[in-house]
Amino acid sequence: MLENLTLKEASDGLRAKKIKPSELLNDNLERLKNVNTELNIYLTETAEIAKNQASEADLRQEKGNFLSLLDGIPGALKDIVNTKGIRSTSASKILENFIPPYNATVAQKLFDAGLVLTGKTNTDEFACGGTTEFSAFGVTKNPWDKERVAGGSSGGSAAAVASRTCQYAIGTDTGGSIRQPASFCGISGLKVTYGRVSRSGVTAMASSLDTVGPMARTVEDLAMVMEVIAGTDINDSTTPKIDVPKYTELLNQDLKGLKIGIPREYFTEKLDDENRQIIQNALKEYEKMGAVLKEINLPATKYAVAIYYIISPAELSANLARFDGIRYGLKPEGNVDDIADQYYKTRNQGFGPEVKRRILTGNYVLSAGYFDAYYKKALKIRTLIKQDFENAFKDVDVIMCPVTLSSAYKIGAKNDDVLSMYLEDAFTIPASMAGVPSLSIPCGFNSENLPIGLQIIGPQFSEDKILNIGHQFQLMTDWHKKSAI
Repeated sequence: MLENLTLKEASDGLRAKKIKPSELLNDNLERLKNVNTELNIYLTETAEIAKNQASEADLRQEKGNFLSLLDGIPGALKDIVNTKGIRSTSASKILENFIPPYNATVAQKLFDAGLVLTGKTNTDEFACGGTTEFSAFGVTKNPWDKERVAGGSSGGSAAAVASRTCQYAIGTDTGGSIRQPASFCGISGLKVTYGRVSRSGVTAMASSLDTVGPMARTVEDLAMVMEVIAGTDINDSTTPKIDVPKYTELLNQDLKGLKIGIPREYFTEKLDDENRQIIQNALKEYEKMGAVLKEINLPATKYAVAIYYIISPAELSANLARFDGIRYGLKPEGNVDDIADQYYKTRNQGFGPEVKRRILTGNYVLSAGYFDAYYKKALKIRTLIKQDFENAFKDVDVIMCPVTLSSAYKIGAKNDDVLSMYLEDAFTIPASMAGVPSLSIPCGFNSENLPIGLQIIGPQFSEDKILNIGHQFQLMTDWHKKSAI
């Protein structure tokens, strides 16, 4: 039953030589074998690679030469993270057989720290979606209820952790793609400050919004991963030269007098009643710890979803222009008449419906006749959202609110109403627009035994603060200890 250990518990057990890396891996792989066919978590399983990595970790354990706190512990990578010699599909037919010649920076850092890779996890195609239903290789099912979505786009990574097939996983968050599936699957997930973790080698969706972050069972586990993956990178100019704190050593701060902002705009009539009550109960726990609640306004929030679906498709359309069947991507079936025909057939056969929809939207808002009316105006409103958060953090230390409108919904429930699916990110998109860090932690279960997440938002580069705040909640409650399997 070693697969049930948290990352911290596994790390302590390895250092005390109570367990071996290979033993830990074997239990994880046994669980993976039992659940992956049913849940569709992994697009590529890497059991043989993992066994070799675990054997090497066994030798380091014998000598006491651990590479890091993560050394010898199974983890998974979202399949938009490039891995040298290992298939990296971005859940798209257009990259179905792509084998990268190099590792993404985040993957290399983890390999150098002793990652034992269980596999590459499912995602919506090129991270475009919130359920993994837009993966070219099928939807990932929620471990808590196999008829429901695991969330997205990092749904595979969330399900991998929730189903106990690895101790932690890496996801990406552009508009909520770590926080929403973490909430749906009852685990902890961190969207970092824009630039806190390198995006080099991670297939781009919307370059001014994309972030890379950890997903695990506890906040303490997230802190351990952050100590490895955070920091500047010569290959990513958006990573500032800001020191990486010892996050694990900053998890014991008292919360007495902490000022928590409660935004009116996040507690609307659209919020599910059970979700609302569970969030309010969580806030009461913080009051018991000495925190003070203060109602605040974030007025530009109401524009967030609309401008997100202008800015992100615009950036996506530019980023995916390289997939043309010549530089990258599959070769189209049948004969082609000319270069334009090749482009059309490659992209028509290779891209799925949601990616096509966003490319068309992005090209439209960037076109000469509409650039000023849509894209340029959206950037101005984004600045207003950022200013809302800056003003709020003058009066409060952090902001707390729901992650989602409701718990995980049935697979296929929103396929005929794309707008409704987009609106599910209404509470996560604003923090992404502002570039601030945001943490999702499980804070309760509804009457259908489905997990609900609490979102904790802090100022830029305050990951240490919000991790401590989340950890203190988990010391007082046991929602994060519930198991889906």
